[in-house]
Amino acid sequence: MEHTERGPRATRREWTGLAVIALPCLLYSMDLTVLNLAVPRLSAALRPSSSQLLWIVDIYGFLLAGCLITMGTLGDRIGRRRLLLIGAVTFAIASVFAAFSTSAEMLIVSRALLGIAAATLAPSTLSLIRNMFLDPRERTVAIGVWIASFSAGAAIGPLVGGILLSYFWWGSVFLVAVPVMVALLVFGPMVLPEYRDPEAGRLDILSAALSLVAVLSVIYGIKEIAEHGFGLEAAFAIVFGAAVGAVFVLRQPRLKNPLVDLRLFRSRAFSASLAVNVLGFFVAFGSFLFIAQYLQLVLGMGPFVAGLWTVPSAIAFIAGSMLTPIAVGKARPGYVMAAGLALAAVGFLILTRSGGRADLAVIVTGYSVFSLGLAPVFTLATDLIVGTVEPGQAGAASGLAETSSELGGALGIAILGSIVTAIYRSGVTGMVADGVSEQEIRVAKDTLGGAVAVAIALPETLGSDLLGKAREAFTQAFQMTAGICALVALAAAILAGVLLQKVRGQV
Repeated sequence: MEHTERGPRATRREWTGLAVIALPCLLYSMDLTVLNLAVPRLSAALRPSSSQLLWIVDIYGFLLAGCLITMGTLGDRIGRRRLLLIGAVTFAIASVFAAFSTSAEMLIVSRALLGIAAATLAPSTLSLIRNMFLDPRERTVAIGVWIASFSAGAAIGPLVGGILLSYFWWGSVFLVAVPVMVALLVFGPMVLPEYRDPEAGRLDILSAALSLVAVLSVIYGIKEIAEHGFGLEAAFAIVFGAAVGAVFVLRQPRLKNPLVDLRLFRSRAFSASLAVNVLGFFVAFGSFLFIAQYLQLVLGMGPFVAGLWTVPSAIAFIAGSMLTPIAVGKARPGYVMAAGLALAAVGFLILTRSGGRADLAVIVTGYSVFSLGLAPVFTLATDLIVGTVEPGQAGAASGLAETSSELGGALGIAILGSIVTAIYRSGVTGMVADGVSEQEIRVAKDTLGGAVAVAIALPETLGSDLLGKAREAFTQAFQMTAGICALVALAAAILAGVLLQKVRGQV
């Protein structure tokens, strides 16, 4: 597809609107990370069971992922600004209920509402950008800012959460959303245009239910594999979700007003960009998780200090997003994406050198390099996904783009997590120490976090020896996983370079 036509230039109102749009995007990613810091405090206050604690942490992401396609299409029908503002109100109210929850059940329900509300934010904001910025080059810049706001939120989340938890109760981390959403409600109607597809028909409720069940089942199954290994329950969830997804796909061509127009996938730029997006988030999400564990459990940092050391990577990601329009002015998007993925592969190769004297420098450098490389990939993949469809389909395309991100991230955590677990357990197999019970050894073999907990309770020399062996095993697993990520990034680079080579830049 050629992107050579220039549209009307954006005015000050559109650029101001972009700043307003960035606010909910910051919260979107902050809410994915900030809860992890509050888990110890809320566990002591609400005393949830282990199952309830898992639902408190997971249900936000589950419902967010499951509702993205429906919310994107719903915005095309009822109005994208209207849906965004409805989501903002719901998010603010649910945040207050979460902050002042008096039981685990109440917090689970609040987190569920937060996930549903969050599912309105990303598709609505992205599809609004599609209609606000008609000039292709300016739209690439706007999407770069949009992408960068998520990275900024992920970086700010642990820092803000750490400060709040130092002075206030665990629920304070949720109240950050309230003033931001109030600002969105005040300024949104002033600077954001309303847009709906004039030819959109009624929302097919059955298709919406099928898409929700399919995505939830598959994501749940993948997450079960990540947490507990491959089992019957996880396999059933994935197979069931795939079957429901097949029914969803077969149903769409028969509808006058489908939830997703499958003809979108006939575009090579659209389909290839979705595939590259999945692979990019596959390596990114898995790496984020293991780097956080490495900083805290191997290098012994607290959550707040570990968060500080992730700031350079966030800055690199933001810089990469902002430099993308310049790069696309000099080379085609497919080549820029391929170069970015190749640079990301270099970053992952740097991470394979972890475990030496300059351990922290290696981690921060590798993390920053692959973040810099992945930024243009996510920016351009998103730009091509929404830029290759008609304006009336931007909401549906945005929902698919976000769903591909969630699916890629879930797959990365599950598959790479399984590999890390297998290598770690293999590395600590046969670990026997006098004075350590079989139960303690079993816990230490399960996860590095378990090994740290066991080591703290042991005499200093014994605990230090056990922890050293466990950390060595995790480092080996981390190095192997970084090598796998490098190979996946190189494969994605080839895919982008071949399938998107004919797509021209925004000139």
